Amino acid sequence: MMVSHPSEREKMLSGQLYRATDPELTAARIRARRLSGAYNATDPGADDERRRLLADLCGHVGDGVVVETPFHCDYGWNISFGDHVYLNVNCVILDCAPVAIGANTLLGPGVQLCAATHPLDPGERERGLEYALPIAVGANVWLAARVVVGPGVTIGDGSVVGAGSVVLRDVPANVVATGHPLRIVRRL
Repeated sequence: MMVSHPSEREKMLSGQLYRATDPELTAARIRARRLSGAYNATDPGADDERRRLLADLCGHVGDGVVVETPFHCDYGWNISFGDHVYLNVNCVILDCAPVAIGANTLLGPGVQLCAATHPLDPGERERGLEYALPIAVGANVWLAARVVVGPGVTIGDGSVVGAGSVVLRDVPANVVATGHPLRIVRRL
């Protein structure tokens, strides 16, 4: 009986250690760079072309989504935008795992959603292994300028994360949180 081994893409999507230099994953990142490059080069008023490119790049794009340029991502097909999501300039989404952004959510300039991470063991890093965990940003969330969200984090509906914050653990719904380390400063 033949034993089937998961592909590097399957490992990546299931949160296991994987090799990012795998040819399939490398080709997928090149595809995303080409599409995001084309998107970033569009005229800001070319709404139909921008929508088409974003739909080709991302897994799901809701109605009324606005992504300002420049925008960067690893794969694109792991990104899901709800309706009326707004990303300001210089946002980066490292979507080595699913990244879902809920409806009516606002991302300020320079926000980074980083599902990708590296193992703590130096030997695993030396062998070129990494892993990723999903990120979920709820509906009606505001991530202010330069917020960094780490792998495996969920941010609850209606919450606000202050500028420059680093989010490495879940944020409940309807709170204002800020800082590094992140702390809840009030409930909404």
